[in-house]
Amino acid sequence: MPQMRLSIGILVVLACASPVSAGELDALAWLSGCWSNPKAEGGSGEYWQPLAGGTMLGVGRTIRNGRTLEYEFLRLHEDEQGRVIYTATPSRQKEASFVASRVGDAGATFENPAHDFPQRITYTKTSSTSMVVRIEGERHGKNRSVEFSFTRVPCSN
Repeated sequence: MPQMRLSIGILVVLACASPVSAGELDALAWLSGCWSNPKAEGGSGEYWQPLAGGTMLGVGRTIRNGRTLEYEFLRLHEDEQGRVIYTATPSRQKEASFVASRVGDAGATFENPAHDFPQRITYTKTSSTSMVVRIEGERHGKNRSVEFSFTRVPCSN
């Protein structure tokens, strides 16, 4: 009987963890625009284009000592099954996709348990002018997380 309860519990968790539907992509429209990391060197941040054609395209950049240290091309889109997908192509790494497990007006969580690190990426809108991006997962057998705070800034040419 305990094994049956465990199996039913696992089925309930899997049913509740179903991917988010494509219509949810509209809820992330707040992300469009320019975001600066106030704790990083000037020019560090993310820029997201507005939702159009079923995608939002973004780019992230980290500046240190006046030089681009890291960059990342980002895409929010729908896959063939209608799930919301976050695809990242970081500098010096292979492209990785994460499936939305939660999308709402205040943010979204994207997961890929098979990815090395991170396995989870969460965008949280903390106000109309600020957000926090948290990456987390297991690396070398230890749980790890990193948070990045961003402030909305005017986009410059």
